[in-house]
Amino acid sequence: MPEPSPCPPPSGAPRWVAMVHEAARDSWVPAAQSPYRAPVLYAVGEMTRTVRARGAELTLALWGPGGGDWRLYGTPEEKAAAERPVVRDERGGSAEPGEPSETSETSETSEPDKLAERMTNRRHQVLTAALSRAGLYDLAPEDGAAVRTLAGRLDEPTVRRVAHWLVAAAGTSAAG
Repeated sequence: MPEPSPCPPPSGAPRWVAMVHEAARDSWVPAAQSPYRAPVLYAVGEMTRTVRARGAELTLALWGPGGGDWRLYGTPEEKAAAERPVVRDERGGSAEPGEPSETSETSETSEPDKLAERMTNRRHQVLTAALSRAGLYDLAPEDGAAVRTLAGRLDEPTVRRVAHWLVAAAGTSAAG
């Protein structure tokens, strides 16, 4: 895949803008903009998570005000030549992130299994939302694996307590 063209600064007065590269046209388009940085970073995190869930990668650049003019804060990272790392699941099987492992069963799951899976997904959502509120928007694949492990091993009250700590820590660091 060819390397994207350099990201030009957005038009207009300086504000926080996330620009996304459209590979088909080799152009950059604004994806999120606000006078404040936090909403743009939140949007970047949600976009990144959605695109990665679909099995694709997102090329972003973050522009913001700097000394009365535009300043590039985040640039597209160079993609590694190697493939994405293989993630090991708890049963010892291996799979690409987001793909089912070879050891997963194809039989229909029972009602308790569906409930357990739904509760694990709920705990995962709580942890991911807390990380986003704490300012950790763009999680690497190994971060996602760590969140899945926590969601699978911790009970609901413990997950909510950890989420509370993350949000409280983010509030403390933002105020200080």
